[in-house]
Amino acid sequence: MSTRRAILLGAGAAALLAGCGGTPVETSDRDVAGLQAALLALGPDVDPAEAARAARMAYDVGDTLRREYQIVDGPLVHNTKVNIGLKPRGLCYHWARDIQTRMTHARYATLQFNRLVANADNPFRLEHSTAVVFARGDSWKNGIVLDPWRTGGFLHWDHVRNDTKYDWKLRADVPIRQRNAGDIVARANQ
Repeated sequence: MSTRRAILLGAGAAALLAGCGGTPVETSDRDVAGLQAALLALGPDVDPAEAARAARMAYDVGDTLRREYQIVDGPLVHNTKVNIGLKPRGLCYHWARDIQTRMTHARYATLQFNRLVANADNPFRLEHSTAVVFARGDSWKNGIVLDPWRTGGFLHWDHVRNDTKYDWKLRADVPIRQRNAGDIVARANQ
């Protein structure tokens, strides 16, 4: 058996054991309306039209990236394919960066976007990145996580404070480890 095939088989088994291979459901108007309501609840200064536009766009960007990244597997299997060169993109930090960039470029006056990182300092847990949306001028800690990576490309969102699976930190506050040399490098490199 080739090394590549053994790696893929091992990744597939790990994903099944981790429960990452579920079949996600397509986006509905109800999903978008739920996110829109959550965005409006971020504060009295959040513009209703912006909340509606941002909710629809968050789902649309997730769908677009899922196609661009060629997602057909659960996150851990897809990560393995990216890491061995079978797929070009789709790691969590790709999702986080691309969602934040696209949402930011859409120019919202009452909402802002950033990136979060969890487990960067924990050698026993996988590091994870995501995007966050929050009311302009408020703390990201009061925001909403936008994370399609964890559900195989279908938008998962939750309030940062309720997303207890991860101990989120603002990306800019977490040094990036250089994977090859183990050195800390400037955040600007990613």
